[in-house]
Amino acid sequence: MRAFVFPGQGSQKVGMGLELAEASAVAREVFEEVDDALGQKLFQIMKEGPEDALTLTENAQPAIMANAIAVLRVLEKEGGITLAEKADFVAGHSLGEYTALCAASAFSLADTARLLKLRGQSMQAAVPVGQGAMCALLGADIEKATALAEAAAEGEVCTVANDNDPTQVVLSGHKAAIERAVAMVKDHGIKRGVLLPVSAPFHCPLMQPAADAMAEAFEKTPPSALRVALFANVTAAVVTDPAEVKRLLVEQVTGRVRWRESAMAMKDAGVEQFVELGGKVLGPMINRSVADVSVTSVIGMADIEAILKEL
Repeated sequence: MRAFVFPGQGSQKVGMGLELAEASAVAREVFEEVDDALGQKLFQIMKEGPEDALTLTENAQPAIMANAIAVLRVLEKEGGITLAEKADFVAGHSLGEYTALCAASAFSLADTARLLKLRGQSMQAAVPVGQGAMCALLGADIEKATALAEAAAEGEVCTVANDNDPTQVVLSGHKAAIERAVAMVKDHGIKRGVLLPVSAPFHCPLMQPAADAMAEAFEKTPPSALRVALFANVTAAVVTDPAEVKRLLVEQVTGRVRWRESAMAMKDAGVEQFVELGGKVLGPMINRSVADVSVTSVIGMADIEAILKEL
């Protein structure tokens, strides 16, 4: 059994998609369609930067999605396969969940781009700059991270945002609380705490205004039937019902990304091969979370040609 997985924020870099666009008209069409949907030259920012423009949440989110979908479309149209035939499940990390749903035909490419642009803008606007922060805890499991978050909160928001793998957990919340958490890591038997260069505290209760904005957006653009079942971030369980998908996407804005548990649940469901499209971020997390699975990262044309021999 096979799962196709899609990376989240932090996987963007200037030059992304360029090699693919030069090699494939199919990829160029994806980037053009996203540009048209957003009414901006996003692909130019992806190709040329500047880096601070690409890192902006409202640009990074649709850019990472467009890059991964371009890889998928080249696989499908030039490789002569369909995702529905080759994938038993899809999953994505945070914004990657939207990419997964686009891949599974629950949202059109244009709608996915618009939803992610709005999601990025809403998340940015939810908390004034400088009031929120996130940190990565290295050498921390979920128990240690949870205890640290509770100790550092002191009445403020400080919570687990991403349970990535058995050695890496991300906290999110008020800036002062997150800074306290970083200062207290050694007391909790955690190797290191690193403040992340993000512009807002994602996946914590401070994001409620963004969750409300997404709930409103899904009323106008609801997900349709999925061609492939999704493992959802906030439940680490399979979902296929579009109404449930919509509810979980809203919850995901303030909720925890349960990636480690998702990897374990997919393996328990029989997945032996994970294929990460458009990045090389989730593969290492999966390898640290579950044993005896194969993980393949597919980014450029050489990767596409190689994976086609396996599928």
